[in-house]
This record gives sequence, structure tokens and C-alpha cells, in this order.
Amino acid sequence: MTLVLRDVADGVGVITLNRPEQMNALTVALSAELEQAILELGGAPEVNVVVVRGAGGNFCAGGDFNEVELLRSRGPDALRTLFTAFHGACAAIARVEVPVVAAVEGVAMAGGFELMQASDIVLVSDEAKIADNHVKFGMIPGGGSTQRLSRLVGRQEAMGLLLSGDRLSGVDAVRRGLAYQSFPQAQFGHGVRRFVSDLAGRRREAVISIKRLVYTGIDAPLATGLENEIDDVVDHICGNAGLSSVTAFRQRGAG
Repeated sequence: MTLVLRDVADGVGVITLNRPEQMNALTVALSAELEQAILELGGAPEVNVVVVRGAGGNFCAGGDFNEVELLRSRGPDALRTLFTAFHGACAAIARVEVPVVAAVEGVAMAGGFELMQASDIVLVSDEAKIADNHVKFGMIPGGGSTQRLSRLVGRQEAMGLLLSGDRLSGVDAVRRGLAYQSFPQAQFGHGVRRFVSDLAGRRREAVISIKRLVYTGIDAPLATGLENEIDDVVDHICGNAGLSSVTAFRQRGAG
């Protein structure tokens, strides 16, 4: 079985985690294929946005317990390969120029929730089941939750979610800043397609520049980020894309 499916149409690259009977649980092999798929589709000139979704109505249930136990029995170095591979897949999202959108329905637990956190934009079903439930099994997150979650929602919220293992709905995730938009389950597929289709139709140079500025600005002083923004907007307006961009802006208005 192919663990990660790929499809490209109309500027949208779709990556599907393909272990539906295991709720798309993460393994070393799946994580490695996911990283490769993100890098390849995210680097393809015909792709303007990448979507990551799960097969069978679930996003991802986290690490595969059977593989975790097998790797644990082989020692720390073997077990480390699982977390290293998954970290590589999550890090690939920031490495590619185009936005990566997580389309989350059904279960998004533990590593699935961590993959959400690493994504550029998250779209969710209202009825999604989202949690970092490691603590309920006496475990520690290993896919980034202890580092990314507080940066997304603040220390208090992150500590509460991580130490309680509380489950969130898609509506809760939007309210807490963990997702951008939620849709009723019956409208989820249509809502995701409409959003990513609109995004894929934006001017590629502008989208890429915005993502780069946001990422570089996170770790830079505000003054540096603002200077970088000025450099990019001047280059953009004066470049080949500038005339048509300015014309469109004047025609549509600043709103």
C-alpha cells in the first residue's frame, strides 16, 4: 500500500495520509514519505498551495502504538528514528515556499494535532476530534506540541491543553486560534476546495513573499521584520508583477 497519496490539479497539490484502517497513524515510513511529498509538491512550479488530509474520514490518530513498541524494544536509537522522521515532515512545511493547508476532519490526536500545529493554515470540520492526549497515556509529546503550542496560543492555554489532554471540536480549535476556519461536516469538502482554489488563484509571487516574511519575522526583532517587509514590497511593485498588481489594487480598492 502507498502510505502517502499525491494528486495535482489546478494549482493545488493534495497529499493524503493513506492508512485509513489505522486512522492514518504515523510510522517512520509514512513520515518519511510525507516529508518527501511536501518537499516535492511544495517545490513544483505548477503547485501554488499544498493540502494535507487523511484518508477514510480521519486526519491522523498520532503515532502507531505497535511501531512505537517495536522500536522501543530495539533501544533508544531505533525509537528516535520515529520522532526524527516526523519532525522532518513537520519542518518541511516551513521549508517549502507555498502555503501548506491542513484539512482536518475526524480524529486529529497527538501527532495528528502536532501536524496541525506545524501547518501554515488549518481548516477543520466542526465535528473534528482534536487533542494532545499523550498525558492520558502517561506519555510526553514528541512531535512538537511542547514547543509549538505555546507559541500559537500562549503558555497558559498550552499548559492546560497538554496537561489535561482535553478534546476540542473544530469550532473550539478556531476559537482558540488553532485553526482558521471550520465547516459543518456536510460542507467540509466543499469549503476546503473553495478555500484552496481561491488561494491557488492568487498571484504566486505575492503568496510566497507573504509566507516568507511571516516565517522570518517570527524569529527576528520587529524592526528587522518591518525593514524586510519594505524591501519585499518595493521589489514586488517594481518587478515584473508590479504593474498588473497595482492596476488590480486600484481597480478593486484597498478593501
